[in-house]
Amino acid sequence: MSELEALRAKWLARWEDALACWSRYTRLSAPRICVTREELEREKMSTAFALIRLVDHAVAIDLAQIVDKGLESHALAVLAHEIGHHVYCPGDLSDHARVIARVRRALPTREHLAPFVSNLWSDLLINDRLHRSAGVDMAAVYRALGLAERTNAVWWIYLRTYELLWGLTRGSLAERVDSSTPEGMQLEGDAQLAARVVRAYSKDFVRGAGRFASLLLGHLLTDDAAGARQRWAILNDTESIGAGGEVDGLSEVDEGEDDVLHPAEDPEVTGRDTPRDETPSASPRSRGVMRTGTKTPRGPREYGDLLRAIGAYTDEDDVAIRYYTEQARPHLVPFPRRESPRATEPQPEGLEVWEPGSPIERVDWVESVVRSPVVIPGVTTMERTYGESPGADPAREPLDLYVGIDCSGSMGNPRLVHSHAIVAGAVLALSALRAGARVKVVLSGEPGRTISTPGFERDARTVMKLLTSYLGTGTAFGIHRLRDTFADDWPTRRRAVHVLVVTDSDVFGHLGAEREGRSGWSIARDAIERARGGGTYVLRLDPSSHAADVARMRQDGWDVHHVRALEELVAFARAFARSRYHRARR
Repeated sequence: MSELEALRAKWLARWEDALACWSRYTRLSAPRICVTREELEREKMSTAFALIRLVDHAVAIDLAQIVDKGLESHALAVLAHEIGHHVYCPGDLSDHARVIARVRRALPTREHLAPFVSNLWSDLLINDRLHRSAGVDMAAVYRALGLAERTNAVWWIYLRTYELLWGLTRGSLAERVDSSTPEGMQLEGDAQLAARVVRAYSKDFVRGAGRFASLLLGHLLTDDAAGARQRWAILNDTESIGAGGEVDGLSEVDEGEDDVLHPAEDPEVTGRDTPRDETPSASPRSRGVMRTGTKTPRGPREYGDLLRAIGAYTDEDDVAIRYYTEQARPHLVPFPRRESPRATEPQPEGLEVWEPGSPIERVDWVESVVRSPVVIPGVTTMERTYGESPGADPAREPLDLYVGIDCSGSMGNPRLVHSHAIVAGAVLALSALRAGARVKVVLSGEPGRTISTPGFERDARTVMKLLTSYLGTGTAFGIHRLRDTFADDWPTRRRAVHVLVVTDSDVFGHLGAEREGRSGWSIARDAIERARGGGTYVLRLDPSSHAADVARMRQDGWDVHHVRALEELVAFARAFARSRYHRARR
């Protein structure tokens, strides 16, 4: 057995003791203590000697680095610290995201440092809990690492905070600084505030994260913490904390997220009896969020930055899909269904061989065993076949949905700014898919470009990827594009389709224009006749304008709904399915 293998066995033997530092009931899978290059690559370890992942509740250790840093005898401290990330701070990916969001709010122009600052914060909390409550000598780890030299104000404050929390002699962890100088007084004062924040918010680490970040902001603005981050690289155990994870609720600003007081003005830190709303740093925006509890959309760009900061970012398409799906989810309702004259009921008719690749639930196990006690897939496995007999109740089939959205230059890019039109489209499309319908999405900015899904789709990702795309061309939805779908050869026996077009007043110019000898009016009229499921125009338009054109729309068989502002579109999308089609479901 090699020396590293022997050391691995010793570290694994301390795992139960490390778990007991938190509770005798704590259970986590054994740590992945890596010795070989293959093991390191599998765990995706880079600069840090330890890492954790919240998605699969993993703890991984680079044993070669442990030896290189002289930490062989500190198995209990290192393992207990990593367990602390799982059971205390942040505990799960949702709370980690909330911490990162608060830290970002407290670091204007330095938002990219949020993962670094949040890691400092969580380590302070975890190490203080272990040192005071479990009797683990966490200070010995920092002494062994030999990182006392002051290279940066943030790093010095971090180490000095431990000295204050644990009553250690000045200079035992952080290099001595002359506290009689203005700079030294500032550093000492900030370290004392940091220690108070740790104690005041040990049971509310999400809110405390904003205070801690506000305390460090002034230092981060002057030197960007390059030296501290360089030192922190070997301790950055949360680098892959959110890899492969998904978090709901991030598309909206959390209640109190803007409450990022500087600790010097926080009565819970200073002990002053000043109401938080009356402190100079509590902005009206912050006070409004805390008082009303109102949530506002975060915005897709910030949402993507937040996913990147927690390590859950995948690609631009996935971010947009997740953002608008989350925004639409509270409004989803079952999509309308149209009653067919009569339903059919399955009628058992006979047996046939069940082939591998068919759904396993189709296997008739009784008949299979009757045929042969030895079950051989594709040979002795049987499935029952069914015919249909008329039923007494009418059948209900969902209307398919055609969603046409104006994606001209007047509409913002939904991947950069929050788009109410796309949220409304997502509400309609996802409701339709939930009910079993097929959806076709068409984005059009004519004259210019039009893109669409290949056909009427059942796959939500295909629909949402197209829906969250952007053109930025032309002036309105190209109404002539309806002919691309509802052409002369449109099959009359296919399921009925409801046609919904979201656009503005510029569409009237397209309706009056002729292409290939046909006006937009005639193409739109023929489209809903062939679709057989009705049609709706949603116009961003004052109801009193274009009265003659709107009357013609209705005469041609279209419903017309006006919205004065794009914010009204989501309410329309929700009401559309409820008011028009719920009656048809009964």
